[in-house]
Amino acid sequence: MIDLFQKKRSSGVPEHEKEFNPFLEFRKQVQPPKRTSGQLTHVALLIRFLKPVTWIPVIWSFLCGAVASGAFGWADVLGIKFLLGILLTGPLASGTCQMLNDYFDRDLDEINEPRRPIPGGEISLRNATILIAVWSLLSILVGYLIHPLIALYVVIGIINAHLYSANPIKLKKRLWAGNIIVAVSYLVIPWIAGEIAYNPGFTLESLIPSLTVATLFTISSTGTMTINDFKSIEGDRQIGIRTLPVVYGERNAAIIAAVLINLGQLMAVVYMIMLNQHLYSMIVALLIVPQFVLQFSLVQSPRTMDVRYNAIAQNFLVAGMLVCALAIQNFRI
Repeated sequence: MIDLFQKKRSSGVPEHEKEFNPFLEFRKQVQPPKRTSGQLTHVALLIRFLKPVTWIPVIWSFLCGAVASGAFGWADVLGIKFLLGILLTGPLASGTCQMLNDYFDRDLDEINEPRRPIPGGEISLRNATILIAVWSLLSILVGYLIHPLIALYVVIGIINAHLYSANPIKLKKRLWAGNIIVAVSYLVIPWIAGEIAYNPGFTLESLIPSLTVATLFTISSTGTMTINDFKSIEGDRQIGIRTLPVVYGERNAAIIAAVLINLGQLMAVVYMIMLNQHLYSMIVALLIVPQFVLQFSLVQSPRTMDVRYNAIAQNFLVAGMLVCALAIQNFRI
């Protein structure tokens, strides 16, 4: 039986996996301490490769879509459909995209995050390819079990992951395009999937409220994606990835991110008013206030405040998403 987590031998990477890349000359001069991940169990190493922390926003978007459908009750949380949805949007589809990103970004990770499984040598390129193929097929299968159209959305999400990370397109190098495609994959696709899962008799017209709100929060999410770019400025600059912090500088990028974050939510407030959901619009507006306050510190010191900002402010943003989903649900009653 193939051991997918077999470590590379000390003699180096097999010849068929070697790739010449002059950018690796930029690796940090100070080598990281001895890695201990090779001592992890196979399950623990797989979990590291799948990055569970990245599943949360996608699962949350699926939940918001389900709530907005008007056919989802909290008793459904323990239902098989919702559990399949969590499995799909979390470890399967999101996990597949994270593995793809690590696979195609292995050269960049040599600079920014050399402890990740591929640059760290815990998972070979061949075994990573096998895992990605298996996870892709499982994702499509589970999506089909929920609704055939969701299987198509899974395929679109996997294609987006390739467009984002893989050469020669590599949208993450192209300033706005990378953040936008990630925001769409993290927010619009799972939100609509959640709605379709619980409203199989949907029409394009019935999807308009969810599509509108999900698109508006995609604008905000594009801003939060920019904040994630601060941690890898050096590596991005050296390899030529044109993120907002690289192109416009840290402070200007933080200002742009803050504007986008606030703009998307303020437009959602206006849309809630258009739906005559005034109480919900007021709640979303109030949830913007603490984010706005935290943005002053972010703009003053983007590289030191990015993690703290996301850890605190993101909670208010995702709460606003659920409030809007409840508003759509109430609008349909």
